[in-house]
Amino acid sequence: GSPALLHELLDVVVDEQFDTIQQLDDAIESLEDELFDDTGDNRTIQRNTYRLRKELVELRRIVLPMREVVNTIRRSDAADLDGWYADLYDNVIRAGEWTDSLRDMITTVFETNLSLQDSRLNIVVKKLTGWAAIIAVPTLVTGWYGQNVPYPGFSQVSGVVTSALLSVITSVVLYVMFRRRGWI
Repeated sequence: GSPALLHELLDVVVDEQFDTIQQLDDAIESLEDELFDDTGDNRTIQRNTYRLRKELVELRRIVLPMREVVNTIRRSDAADLDGWYADLYDNVIRAGEWTDSLRDMITTVFETNLSLQDSRLNIVVKKLTGWAAIIAVPTLVTGWYGQNVPYPGFSQVSGVVTSALLSVITSVVLYVMFRRRGWI
C-alpha cells in the first residue's frame, strides 16, 4: 500500500489506543473514589477491579507490539516520512508508558481494597472481643457462685448481692474501658 494510507491507518490505530487508555484511566479514577466511599459495595469494587485489570492486559497486548511494528516500518519506509514515523513512535512509546502507569494504578487499587478490608475486619474483631469480654465476666461470676460449694455469702442474701454487684461493676468497667479505646 501507499505510505500515505499506511500513515493514516497507523494514526487511527494509535489515536484509538489513546482513547481507550483515557477511558481506562477515567474508570480507574472512578474506582479509586469508590474505595473510600462507605456506601460502596465491596463485591462491586472487586469485580470492577478485576474487569479493568483484564481490559488493561488486553490493551497492553495491543499497545506494546506497536513499538516494534512502527519501528520496523520506519526503518523500511521512505526517508521523507521519517519525521512523521518518529512522532508516531514517540506516541506509541507514550501509550506503552501510560498503560504501564495504569497497571501500577490498578495494582494499587487492588492492594488498597485489600488493606481496607483488613482494617474493617480488625474493627469488627475488636468489637466482638470487647463484647465477649464483657459477657465473660458475668458468666465467670455466676458460674463460680453457682457451684455447689461454700463461698463467701453462701446461702445468704449477701452472697447473691455480691455476685450481682461483681458482675455489674466489672461489666460496666470493661464497657467504659473498651468504649474509651474505641473497641465498642
